[in-house]
Amino acid sequence: MPTALITCRQLQGGFERLRPEYEALGVTPILPALDGQRLDSVAMASLVDGVDAVIAGDDEIDSSVLRAGAASRLRAVIKWGVGTDAIDTATAAELGVPVFNTPGAFADEVADLALSHLLLLVRRTHRLHAAVVDGEWPVAEGRSLAGLVAGVIGLGSVGSAIAKRARACGVEVLGHDIRQPAGDDGLAGVRRVDLADLYAASDVVILACALTADNRHLVSRAAFAAMRDGVLVINVARGALIEEAALVEALAAGKVAGAGLDVFEHEPLPAADPLRAFADRCVFTTHSGSSTAEAIERTNRIATEILFDVLGLRAAGPLVPNRVA
Repeated sequence: MPTALITCRQLQGGFERLRPEYEALGVTPILPALDGQRLDSVAMASLVDGVDAVIAGDDEIDSSVLRAGAASRLRAVIKWGVGTDAIDTATAAELGVPVFNTPGAFADEVADLALSHLLLLVRRTHRLHAAVVDGEWPVAEGRSLAGLVAGVIGLGSVGSAIAKRARACGVEVLGHDIRQPAGDDGLAGVRRVDLADLYAASDVVILACALTADNRHLVSRAAFAAMRDGVLVINVARGALIEEAALVEALAAGKVAGAGLDVFEHEPLPAADPLRAFADRCVFTTHSGSSTAEAIERTNRIATEILFDVLGLRAAGPLVPNRVA
């Protein structure tokens, strides 16, 4: 009887809807208690023995976890979501343990969140709301969306969805993606440029790319220095794409007028984190780009279909499981 370790909080939360299908196909689910945002490698290694497949959230699946699983009977790792930076895909490939993810499952939802961050930063509606609730009636001069230049880094499903929304608001969009050459017009209305030109020309820089070993701290002190004075920065991808110490310095100096961050280098954001000193100029959310009822249900379904497929219990139908390693 195959077993599936489910450490993804969203899938655990919606599991009862799917339980009858697991039971009908004879799959035993293992739903460990989750304390915090993710399980570390020690916890994962202790859970993976005797497991046929894992559906993981942002849990740390390093070499020790994969080797422990492969020494038992691990047949696949399925990432609920897109980013596989917490999974040692090189070791997985070496051991012959396939790794899958669910690309595009919530591109629209993450793009919606990015646009909401932009709207809040330029019009400060959240600050006005708080002031009115406190009995005040302030006047805050904002900025118009129409006419702004947005530089979107990463033009996959999320970045493309952000670009479409921004253009609908009258924003000029520049794009950069290492997989696509500058000047290519594959995405209508988006002019692809190199990173230096994007930094120099953008009123707002939006991060929507995957985190890799090569682009950690992509937005560094040097990157901030290359940007326009008063730039806005939005990150809905991975926290480590930004060198947060450099962002703090840029906010303090006024180089960065404000930041919209759904992701951070350390999550949850520590109580003493220096970013908190700039809360009046920033928008902080809780790594929640995918957190809509529709997106969660959709991704739960995709991850489950991949699981049944890799276990040889039921073909995924029109879905083609996306193997990344």
